[in-house]
Parts: sequence; C-alpha cells; structure tokens
Amino acid sequence: MKNDFYSRGRSVSDLKAHLVLTTKYRRNVFTAEMLTRLHEITEGLLEQWECRLVEINGEEDHVHILFQYHPAMELSKFVNNFKSVSSRKLRQEFPEQIKKFYGQEVFWNSSYFIASCGGVTITTLRKYIENQSRPDSLNPDGDSSHAET
Repeated sequence: MKNDFYSRGRSVSDLKAHLVLTTKYRRNVFTAEMLTRLHEITEGLLEQWECRLVEINGEEDHVHILFQYHPAMELSKFVNNFKSVSSRKLRQEFPEQIKKFYGQEVFWNSSYFIASCGGVTITTLRKYIENQSRPDSLNPDGDSSHAET
C-alpha cells in the first residue's frame, strides 16, 4: 500500500486503525490457507467500505488487521459487518476445519480490540504542535502581527 492521504469530498485524512479479532474461546482454528483466504476477504470488504488494507496477519486463534479509513466511516459497523461476512465465507469454504471446533453460527469472539494509530508518535506530534509559531499579539483588525525586535 502507498502511504497516500485519503481524499474524499472536502476532507483529506490519514486515519489508520489496528483491529484484533480472536476466535471464539480462542480455539486454534486458523490454518495458513484460511489466513490467506481471510486476507482476500479483508481486502474485498475494505474496498467496499472505501478503505485500504495496510497489513494483515494472524496466528491460529487471532488476526491483526491494520487499515486506513475515512472520517465518515463508522468503525463499529464495519467490524460487525466484517465479522459477519468473514465468518460466513470461511464457514462455506472451510466447513470441515471449522466443524472440528464449533457448531452453528459461532466463529469470532463477540468482543474485539481496535486502536487508532498513525505515522508518528504522540510525543513527536505534541512537540510539533508545541513548536508552532504562535502570533505574539493580534492587531485590532484580527490579523496576527509579530513583535519587531
């Protein structure tokens, strides 16, 4: 993925989220083939939501997804849609593997972890904001004027 900003309408943004999903009861369900297919499913869903996949990987009982999204996106709705669609597709395509661990309608844990993340640390961003050239005073017209030395 390119590190481009996301432009939509009148906004330009660079919002990224780290989503972690675990299998129900943290059972070791995933195989390498399932994780590869989940990668494809994830790319397709994110495209439908007008988002971009940055990275995805997982282990037998959980998956990490890093993606870029736009400000109008409702993350909780996306997560619920993702869990529903991915569960259905994985059940259809890997029924024998999933039946070893679960009965009907169970795949993902009902909870999830999501965190916002960006290209710089909070410390770096805070320092950048602190070092802005704040005007020393305002003239009566509201324009900023810098003190002459």
